[in-house]
Amino acid sequence: MNTEERQLAEMLHRVTPEPPRQVTVEDVAYRLASEPRLGREPRPRRGFSWPGFLRGGHGWTPVLAALSVFVVAGASAGIATVATSQHSHAPAPGDGTPPSTASAPTTASPSSSAPSAPAGTSLRIANGMWGAGLINRQSFGQGSLTGGGDSLYAAGDGSLARIDPATGAILQTTPYSPPVFSRPVVVGNTVWVVWSYSGGDIVLRGYDARTLAQVASVPVPAIGGVAGQARGVLAAGPDGQLYVAAGDTVAAVDPAAGHVTHRTYLTADRASSVAVSPDGSKLYVGTAPSGSFQLLVYDLATGVQASSSRMPASGAGNLVATAGGVWGTTGTGMSEWAWFAPGGDLSSSFRVSQGTGAGLDSVPVYSGGAVWIGGSHELVCASPVTGRAMAHTPIPTDRGVLEYFGSVTVLSSGHAYALYRDQAAPLAGVASLTPPAACSGS
Repeated sequence: MNTEERQLAEMLHRVTPEPPRQVTVEDVAYRLASEPRLGREPRPRRGFSWPGFLRGGHGWTPVLAALSVFVVAGASAGIATVATSQHSHAPAPGDGTPPSTASAPTTASPSSSAPSAPAGTSLRIANGMWGAGLINRQSFGQGSLTGGGDSLYAAGDGSLARIDPATGAILQTTPYSPPVFSRPVVVGNTVWVVWSYSGGDIVLRGYDARTLAQVASVPVPAIGGVAGQARGVLAAGPDGQLYVAAGDTVAAVDPAAGHVTHRTYLTADRASSVAVSPDGSKLYVGTAPSGSFQLLVYDLATGVQASSSRMPASGAGNLVATAGGVWGTTGTGMSEWAWFAPGGDLSSSFRVSQGTGAGLDSVPVYSGGAVWIGGSHELVCASPVTGRAMAHTPIPTDRGVLEYFGSVTVLSSGHAYALYRDQAAPLAGVASLTPPAACSGS
């Protein structure tokens, strides 16, 4: 190889993306020289030499064209590498798929859906806490994941979906657009949702837990009109009754009979959130007058108010009741976080988690004997009695962009699942988790 050949080879090597492609400099030159140009016949490969090609009438033009092709290809490959290698999603061991250091980003957006992963596969989330693996790539609304029997349910993209937890496959869907933030509630063989919530009109709909065929529709008039900042307006009691924040009252609905059986009348403001203690003795009701949040505690059997407390807050709600007291959230958008009030007394309440940002939520969920609080900073499992964290783990970021884990649901099988969202990829779906033993109290 003479000096000219060596210089050109070095130039091509510098601009060619690594690892080197299995093609020689001579092959590249031959392909360029063989392309028909302006009616000229392709040049035969035999007798071809770099000195002769460089000294020909075309001079450096074909060479520069070759360089430009490699520069563009190299730049494109570099961009693709940056876009995918920073946050890889590798298959879980034993799934039969060779490991990969990067995968192409999906085209899903936080408000749209992407094709589900093949049945039986799980994409391990890079830096994912507690062995997080994505079993589904369907985007769902934050805080909407719940479970019953051997199925998961979540709402998003205009539908309510039933999900197979073993494969992540969407088994059934039915049209549904939540009018207000409230998780679906599973009672027996029926999934209940808030279908409409405005003015003085509230409608609950029930769907068969296996087929998602509509089996019930219950109107619940809101006396005095619904609250303007309603969050978590539907709850189920241990007696199987449904409780709805219905204006100046909390309405109890018998799902089997399909109508309101009785109401608890409030002493102040409109109900914005509701929860029932696990033993069925207490009804917790949140109201949200301007600039503050008031928590009312009622004896469920008599309807008599037992206590009332208040905290300065905005956007508070999402009540969850456990043996030790009541949980809720405060703040919206960039600064939502969860709190615990022992015995339902807000004057003794304390903050439980670091909260969230970027418009993500940090809603507490009581499932599998623990209270789970996610968001964008950390995932916590807390004691339902003391409100203290039993275990926690940081939620990773993707190239500085927040990721979301939340709405943790533990099925009767003991397996845990959560909603996941990576706004940088973008990537979203249902993830399986393997929480530490501390989260089960063992």
